Amino acid sequence: MAKNYETLPSVLEQEILENQRNGWTSPYACQNTDVMRRLERESDRPKIYRPPFSKDADKILNSLFYNRYADKTQVFSFYRNDDLSRRALHVQLVSRIARNIGAVLGLNLDLIEAIAIGHDMGHTPFGHAGEHALHDLYHARTGRCFRHNLHGVRVLDEIVRYNISLQTLDGILCHNGELPKERYTPQPIASFADFDSRTQDVLHDENGDEKLVPCTLEGCLVRICDMLAYLGKDRQDARRAHLVGDETDFLPTEIGTTNAEIINNLEVNLIAQSYGKPYLQFDSAHFQAMLQLKEENYRSIYRKEEVQVQVRENVVPMMAQMYEAVYDDAVHHRKDSCLYQHHIALVNDKRQWYAAEKPYEESDPDDLTVDFLAAMTDDYFVDYYSRLFPKSSYRISYIGYFDT
Repeated sequence: MAKNYETLPSVLEQEILENQRNGWTSPYACQNTDVMRRLERESDRPKIYRPPFSKDADKILNSLFYNRYADKTQVFSFYRNDDLSRRALHVQLVSRIARNIGAVLGLNLDLIEAIAIGHDMGHTPFGHAGEHALHDLYHARTGRCFRHNLHGVRVLDEIVRYNISLQTLDGILCHNGELPKERYTPQPIASFADFDSRTQDVLHDENGDEKLVPCTLEGCLVRICDMLAYLGKDRQDARRAHLVGDETDFLPTEIGTTNAEIINNLEVNLIAQSYGKPYLQFDSAHFQAMLQLKEENYRSIYRKEEVQVQVRENVVPMMAQMYEAVYDDAVHHRKDSCLYQHHIALVNDKRQWYAAEKPYEESDPDDLTVDFLAAMTDDYFVDYYSRLFPKSSYRISYIGYFDT
């Protein structure tokens, strides 16, 4: 099948090249001098070799749970296959795509990178299946919502107060790529009080994500690139997992069917429609094609019975049992439990370098439970479940390297 790779109009390409030679940056980019932090800390003052948003990226890379990305599934949780994407690769792809586009649009690349590598910090084991299961449990007990974007803010701003900038935290909070828009116009916020109000709205409203738009163009770009990074890659992974055949299994679209076509053509259209403007947008044809891709992915990949049956029959009941066990440890302050030794101890060790209003172990037991469960990798979850419930009939069954 012939591939279709769009290119920028030659006139626009020449304009961009001329502007780059002249050192142009977008007047709508977030400036380093715009940075806002909760705390005035001498160690967070920018240096010539460590600008403020670069410092955010460094903090996230060295944060407590960044390593966990390597063993958290992106979509295909029940496969032993090193060629399928994990969260670690996904956040790198988002960062790479967003930085490529951001460089052309004259945006702040350090801010883009910080948001991109931190945007999934709040994700659970077993991808969105784990997220939904944990939300249902947490919401039933507390009336509060669990969302990975919201929890990412908690990880970086409450569990350990890293003093990440408002702009980076807002980009993480507002990154939800399940809510595509044809045009993204930033919604500025003036202070951390406004940001905290946003997070509380999402915490208590199951539809709260629908109102969120990042406060910077950089945050809007990462939100878009979250979709660009997974739309075609998930199809690629689905073929490797033998859930679908080749790209002919999908309907042709304006932007192609392969990962390379999808990323290229959406990048080109976004740049052409957004260059020098105070918003980011696709034209109608490309936006509709993107919606078609998403719907086909849901139908052909995410909602497939082969994927859902393990979620329904194993992940959901296992998460419920784990929640009760960890909650009981939290309520009774069992210092010999894994909650304390594998989670609270790590948090407290990191907290010695950052201000905290009260000891972490005095947090709401439901919050401690959710913090621990969400921080688990897929393998840790499975091994800890087996330790707690060795006689349980619930088990995750993996498709092995030689089973397909």
